[in-house]
Amino acid sequence: MIHIGKPNRLTVVAEFPFGFHLSCPESEDTYVTLPSHIAPKGLKCGDELDVFVGTDESGALVASLRQPLLQVGQTAVLKAAGATAFGAFFDWGLEKDLLVPSEYQESPVNPGMRYVVHAFYDNDSKRILGATRLHYFLKEQAEELSPGDTVECLVYAKTELGLKVVIDGRYLGLIFHSDAFKPLKVGDATSAVIKHIRPDGKIDVALQRTDKTGRSSLEQAIIEDLQAHGGLSTLTDKSAPDEIYQRFNVSKGAYKKALGALFKQRRILIDKQTIRLLDSDS
Repeated sequence: MIHIGKPNRLTVVAEFPFGFHLSCPESEDTYVTLPSHIAPKGLKCGDELDVFVGTDESGALVASLRQPLLQVGQTAVLKAAGATAFGAFFDWGLEKDLLVPSEYQESPVNPGMRYVVHAFYDNDSKRILGATRLHYFLKEQAEELSPGDTVECLVYAKTELGLKVVIDGRYLGLIFHSDAFKPLKVGDATSAVIKHIRPDGKIDVALQRTDKTGRSSLEQAIIEDLQAHGGLSTLTDKSAPDEIYQRFNVSKGAYKKALGALFKQRRILIDKQTIRLLDSDS
């Protein structure tokens, strides 16, 4: 079977002045055109070739020896190459740019800027198209996610509440500004944790674990860091948030809570300039 919008291994079944027809045993009546100007030298009938199967303006199947930056069903960051009244064009690594029609744009596209784009096959036009209006294709309600799950997120928009993100390439969620302790912009990827599933199924995401497991892991990381530095650290609860993030990848608030917990457990001593490890943990 020929998979549109994905890599295929196909066989050359016919040669013409304009190029070659490629197919496979499971799709004998379906042909993919490989233009002669991009075909490998010496290509002949019977040869097998790894190609990406795309579509042209009329919906006909065409082959490319290149692999695009995203396949049908995937979401990635692309740069806008141009914009017209009916749609915008994005550089996705192939000979011809990917069209994002106006009706599939979340907001007007500005050439030169980067956007998060989802590629799909449109049954009506028989073409591979793109969309920045992601909720048409990705789920906004969690079906296989639970609080505490570690996920990969891609920022696709900023709002007054926080950052809209694509979760694991399948879902849409929100990182509230209060849970985004490091600077993120549209197109940035980051590891995160499912914080909360709302009653309507929508997903809240945080950049760090705030449950008991997360707090315990951070406390242990602080102890191990102190042990590695002779029981002394100058990274206190007064240190800059950036310094804390660079060392432990957490917010200053989370770090202060962890220090407080370790102090109550009598595992560390805290003063204005230093954190000291008590003998029992040395």
